Amino acid sequence: MNASSVCSTSKNMKKKTKAESADLIVNAFLIIILSTDMNIESNCTIISLIVIHKNLHEPMYIFIAGLLINSVLFSTNIYPKLLTDLLATKQVISYQACLFQVFVFYSFSCSEFLLLAAMSYDRYVSICKPLQYAIIMRRTVVFILLGLAWIVPFCHLCVLVGGNVKSELCSFTLNGIFCNNSLNFLFCAGSKALLTFGLVTLFNIAILPMLFIIFTYVKILLVVNKSCREVRRKAAQTCLPHLLVLINYSCLMIYDIIIIRLESDFSKTARFIMTLQMIMYNPLFNPFIYGLKMTEIYKHLKKLFCFSRYYSSS
Repeated sequence: MNASSVCSTSKNMKKKTKAESADLIVNAFLIIILSTDMNIESNCTIISLIVIHKNLHEPMYIFIAGLLINSVLFSTNIYPKLLTDLLATKQVISYQACLFQVFVFYSFSCSEFLLLAAMSYDRYVSICKPLQYAIIMRRTVVFILLGLAWIVPFCHLCVLVGGNVKSELCSFTLNGIFCNNSLNFLFCAGSKALLTFGLVTLFNIAILPMLFIIFTYVKILLVVNKSCREVRRKAAQTCLPHLLVLINYSCLMIYDIIIIRLESDFSKTARFIMTLQMIMYNPLFNPFIYGLKMTEIYKHLKKLFCFSRYYSSS
């Protein structure tokens, strides 16, 4: 084999590699577009059903609507930049835009924990104090809890992100497909005050709600265990979807929290897959769980699909 044939083979291999890379980018772009569309449509369908139907204007369903709105806002923070990066030859983001993405990402992430805590409290009052439910879970209380679920994380994150605005960067390469706690590796030196406040924030809007949720479900379990079969069945119908969503989301957020400790040992492929699950799979998980497991929502969904099928066939 002469030198010219070697060069020709090398060029063909490079062309083939570039073509495969381009195919992968196109496939990834289409998957993310499809995921975005499914995410927005599925969440908005459930939200619309809750808004339209009066029998769903109860605290439990209002909290579900709040959780689904949170999921849409959470994912739309990531998708536009992610799609732009897939089409770009070089992935670049300004420091200010990266801080804003961190702020929105963790604000809505922590809001999900607080919303799940509010939902667990609603179930606790409904099952453990049924006679006082209408008095305790008034419409005003529900909307105050919803407001606090978004305002409290926003206030905490304002302090954390604002404190890093003037931090000096020693590296400009971010490990990840979007800005999250990996940003901490780019700073030359960390602030002890911000680190302390970060731990306080973690306790206030992640660990404390988790402990509260565990407490409420333990109380529910104790009450249900002494009740009749019908009460157990109703408790399972309403509590099981919340628990599934909580377990799923907690696993993903624990990964995001501990990644900063395991950065050197965690493989890039595993990190990429877990990150994609967080921004693609998790927002789709909520509407499917609540749509299929919550009986009243499922009834309205079934009617909607039957009507759509009838309308399309006629």
